[in-house]
Amino acid sequence: MKRILLFVLTNVAVMAVLLVTTRILGVDRFLTANGLNMTALAGFSLVIGFGGAIISLLISKPMAKFSTGARVINQPQNADEAWIVQTVQNFASKAGIGMPEVAIYDGAPNAFATGAFKNSALVAVSTGLLQSMTKEEVEAVIGHEVAHIANGDMVTMTLVQGVMNTFVVFLSRVIGYAVDSFLRRGDSENSGPGIGYLVTTIVMDIILGFLAAIIVAWFSRQREFRADAGAAQLMGRKQPMINALARLGGLTAGELPKTMQAMGIAGGLGKLFSTHPPMEERIAALQKL
Repeated sequence: MKRILLFVLTNVAVMAVLLVTTRILGVDRFLTANGLNMTALAGFSLVIGFGGAIISLLISKPMAKFSTGARVINQPQNADEAWIVQTVQNFASKAGIGMPEVAIYDGAPNAFATGAFKNSALVAVSTGLLQSMTKEEVEAVIGHEVAHIANGDMVTMTLVQGVMNTFVVFLSRVIGYAVDSFLRRGDSENSGPGIGYLVTTIVMDIILGFLAAIIVAWFSRQREFRADAGAAQLMGRKQPMINALARLGGLTAGELPKTMQAMGIAGGLGKLFSTHPPMEERIAALQKL
């Protein structure tokens, strides 16, 4: 409930900041005089920006199961599956969250957690992870994913992504309208946005979208450090998580669908756009705990 309230308040705050800023700069008077309804644009940006992020969050669990082919363990079929379920249950209890669904999927070494709510999330591990790691290392990886859930990382990332989306939609259209109005000044037949608005909006959507992606990726990397520390706390010692990261650093991380990459244990290329820090940085951060 607190996070839902935070989500609503953030929506209001983002809109207020955007509208107040344009008013202070005098941009709203210029654009309103040229036919742009700032309030309507703010509402549109809110719906587009946060709407997509919210929908993505709400359907994250079924989409994750479908895209990875994950099989939920309702009744463990062997000792390994029973151990995985018990491990998740123990960590969930320690973290003070409801028991997540537990799933296994075929693939190279990786794992992820997803879901809109702390008490009804999903933790999934790949067969490659189980085959290439010791039980203690797998346990550390599971602890990392449970820590993501306990930290509310799925909602936090949705919040950050929604804020960025809203800024991108709003600012690209404000800039597009300003450029179009400048190009068409003195045009007595100015009946609405022209080609200048369309081209500028598309270009700004791309440029601002890249900048927003860098910010979102930075937030995602900070979550990984916290989840690593959370795994160490859940296990009562940090060495298993250090060992797991070291082993993953020498493996080829399994590819996850783009919508799931930020929630995996490893992956991401390109430092600015990477959702995960380099393994050596994560290990160094754990060693300093």
